[in-house]
Amino acid sequence: MRDIEIFADRNALVRAEADRFVKLTRHAIESRDRCLVALSGGSTPKPLYQLLATMPYASQIDWSRVHLFWGDERCVPPQHPDSNYRMTRESLLDHIPIPTENVHRIRGEDDPHQAAAAYEQTLRAFFGPEDPPRRSFDIVLLGMGPDGHTASMFPGTAASTESRRWVMPVHVERPRDMWRVTLTTVVLNAAADVALLVAGADKAARLHEVLEERGEPRLPVQRIRPCGGGTLHWMIDKDAAAQLRGAVT
Repeated sequence: MRDIEIFADRNALVRAEADRFVKLTRHAIESRDRCLVALSGGSTPKPLYQLLATMPYASQIDWSRVHLFWGDERCVPPQHPDSNYRMTRESLLDHIPIPTENVHRIRGEDDPHQAAAAYEQTLRAFFGPEDPPRRSFDIVLLGMGPDGHTASMFPGTAASTESRRWVMPVHVERPRDMWRVTLTTVVLNAAADVALLVAGADKAARLHEVLEERGEPRLPVQRIRPCGGGTLHWMIDKDAAAQLRGAVT
């Protein structure tokens, strides 16, 4: 199931996703006594995290029952400026009463292969023995790069077509030569709710290709297809939607 919403600007998109996040979190806690969330790095999630850290949003969530994970991480120490964990800590974690043991970061400072293997074991401890998992996260937040990548699944990398492993190390040369660790679609597509947050005119051409051109999936972001009753929500600002014809507002 796929929904597309278009917003006047990035701020409106962020507010709408914050409202959705609160609603989904509370529903998961009421239904299963906890909420498992996979967070994204990038420029659009940062203001979302900053908003969730303020009132009234922060007080509407029982953070003691929320477990936070990451969809990907750059292979840098947690205090490094490029760290997705650091961005989230400064924007959100430092401002909410979430227990330390509920924060499950990818150890970007470790060997990429070891970090990926360790993180997969962490996820398996939460999601159970089924392979692939019948259900993984309650909420997944993702973005889309101008090249069509999502998480750290870049076009042409093995991670973008992986069908077995849940977490993989990825070496990329662009936009910067570095190692990363990423979740794969094996676990991302088992989520109950996936939100793809896309903002900015630099995404417009690629978004048109992703949403309106037919054919087999060519780009990593096109492989995000929640299964087993999961839903996919495209949250798009007007600039990113400039070349769309058939989107429902």
